[in-house]
Amino acid sequence: MRTHVTDPTGSDRAKPGAALAVLTAAVLLVSVDATVLLLALPSISESTGSSAVQLLWIGDVYSFVLAGLLISMGALGDRIGHRRLLTAGSAAFGAASLAAACSTAPWALIAARAALGVAGAAVMPSTLALIRAVFPEGDRRAKAVGLWGAAASAGAALGPVLGGALMQHFWWGSVFVATVPIAAAVALTARRLLPECRATGPAPWDAPSALLCVVGVLSLVYAVKETAVHGVGGPDVPAAALTAAVTLRWFLRRQRTLATPVLDPELFRDRRFTAAVLTTVVALAGLSGMLFLTAQYLQLVRGLDPLRAGLADLPGFLGSTLGGLAAAGLVRRTGVRGTLTGCLLLLGCGLAVFGWVRADTSYALLATAFLTVGLAEGAVYAAATALALDSAPAGRAGSAAAVTETAYELGAAAGIALLGSVLSGVYRARLTVPPDLAGHAAGQARESLGQAAETVAGLPAGPARALEEAARTAFLHGLRTTAVVAALVLLAVAVAVSLMLPGRSRDAADRAGVPGPGGPPESGGASPPAERRSRS
Repeated sequence: MRTHVTDPTGSDRAKPGAALAVLTAAVLLVSVDATVLLLALPSISESTGSSAVQLLWIGDVYSFVLAGLLISMGALGDRIGHRRLLTAGSAAFGAASLAAACSTAPWALIAARAALGVAGAAVMPSTLALIRAVFPEGDRRAKAVGLWGAAASAGAALGPVLGGALMQHFWWGSVFVATVPIAAAVALTARRLLPECRATGPAPWDAPSALLCVVGVLSLVYAVKETAVHGVGGPDVPAAALTAAVTLRWFLRRQRTLATPVLDPELFRDRRFTAAVLTTVVALAGLSGMLFLTAQYLQLVRGLDPLRAGLADLPGFLGSTLGGLAAAGLVRRTGVRGTLTGCLLLLGCGLAVFGWVRADTSYALLATAFLTVGLAEGAVYAAATALALDSAPAGRAGSAAAVTETAYELGAAAGIALLGSVLSGVYRARLTVPPDLAGHAAGQARESLGQAAETVAGLPAGPARALEEAARTAFLHGLRTTAVVAALVLLAVAVAVSLMLPGRSRDAADRAGVPGPGGPPESGGASPPAERRSRS
């Protein structure tokens, strides 16, 4: 069996508190960069002369590349050592940040953002794999993963705030320069404060598998995001979806033939691992989808400017941070099944609140709903991540971490696409276009509330008021329907997860090393690939 080993020289120097500080700084670095550009995009457009399409790629290429490479980078860390990969990734992140800050042309900035995605993909799985190495005990590991998740949520929340503050005083490149000291600090301290960890007897990294994984995940994320913007009939959606289906199927078939796969499909034979991935996808889909839709509600229905709308969402990010910190205590008191099931139910209830939203709903109620959804999502993500690490074989720590982080990215993209599609469908069905509005203007108004707002600007006062009222009413119907649908899905998944996971007594036995029906916990209920083939 492949086992997890540490470099003795690194282990002797490792102090859990200092090691966790380095690892949370690393994840904070990556998560900040995902959102820091939101308020800088207009200035970037003016300064670099970027077209609308180029501006979209500047904003999206980071998350595309990050999601596409996570699994491959997690497997690479298992082979060459996660401390080595984290150190190299952090140094590359700092260099790519400087390149982005110095970019004067759109293509150069897009290339620099893609390089940041590669570096971020090297950092993220290694942080979780190293947490498993530094914190082998279940409760201490759960607390460390909770802090890790809190840092990820805090970084996503701080990104727009940091970007806005820097843009008040400096040029747009400052949003990239600000991350360089953190990247340098992580790269310089990682070797001294972190142990090295890798799988024993590492096999060569399978380049064809890595390529198939990257193409498949990138195509899937692109298809989901294009669906969110253009619907299932978007021009690029069928080709991207087909590419994703073919390459990911090819990738999984290839993994079953390798002695040391990039991603071992046997991980999913353990119900605990599968439940962890499922809850991560669904929880992130619920949170990101509703934040995306309520951002439109706050700006187009309530009339808030983008910065005030972003600040109005902060209770959700605050709740996610607090939920991550509280996850370990919840697991200790109620068990993994109780925590995941209860928080999924709470998340569903928080989303259901938006089923009663009106144009004049009190912000106190909205903030409470945001906070509730964030608390539940933060606890679910931290508990599910810890469960995935616990259920995977030690030599697969990097791969397991990468799968949960890929699930995070896919869940965030899928939530926007799926919930956005539900809202769009209800909006179009419920919109009553004034009879004196026809042709292109009517078609534009039916596309979305934002398009209707643009149409209103060019109409006389009477038709403008009628269309504006009709569009807002249709949007609110769509928002309420979408919230109820999302809540029902969360409730159904909560039931499914409750059935998939063992109770507290069985879970305690697993942690103590008592083998269950699927095999010993360390093996995740499955034999390694080479052993399976030798038996056959």
